Amino acid sequence: MPAQIQIVIYAAIAAVVLFMLYNVLGKKVGRQPEEDARAKPPVPAGAGPVPEPANGARPNVLDAVTLASIAGLKARDPNFDPARFLDGARQAHETIVRAYAEGDRETLKPLLAPVVMESFEGGIAAREARGETETVEFLHPARADLELATVNENRAITKVRFLAELRNRIKPAGEAVEDQVEERRVAELWTFERTLGASDPNWVLARTESASA
Repeated sequence: MPAQIQIVIYAAIAAVVLFMLYNVLGKKVGRQPEEDARAKPPVPAGAGPVPEPANGARPNVLDAVTLASIAGLKARDPNFDPARFLDGARQAHETIVRAYAEGDRETLKPLLAPVVMESFEGGIAAREARGETETVEFLHPARADLELATVNENRAITKVRFLAELRNRIKPAGEAVEDQVEERRVAELWTFERTLGASDPNWVLARTESASA
């Protein structure tokens, strides 16, 4: 076979091999950044920009079921922004947990409903009677999920499920006693309330209860 014909045949074979390699290696494998961008849920109309979460916490993403469940509250309070509310609730959660551990009544009082303040006051007083002091550290930013947002007459009611990892340090009375350090994972459901149309727009913590992790 003439050398020229062999060269043409080899070149054709090489072109076919290269085409097959391109088809295999040139394809994108796995989820691509542009696919992740398309997968993100759109921001609800009128909700405004979602703020950057405090302390590096994950952004507040609400599913369609949650958005539908808050329709009643949005109808009575069009300015209710679930993403902004959750960001504020997370900050309030951390402030309240720290203030309770430190026995800071002045910080707690405007953030709690009277019945909750009474309960917290009892816990603080009991700790003081034992001569103990306590501090708390958040090992990671707490996760906050909106479980409910509704209206009962003129009361706006929301429930937020918090999942937090904490390190508590308790110093018992007495110089020779070592500090007690405990790391724990806490899941709680906090109920916040506020009066619609009131001059004070702030939410207060009305109830706390244990939740599933």
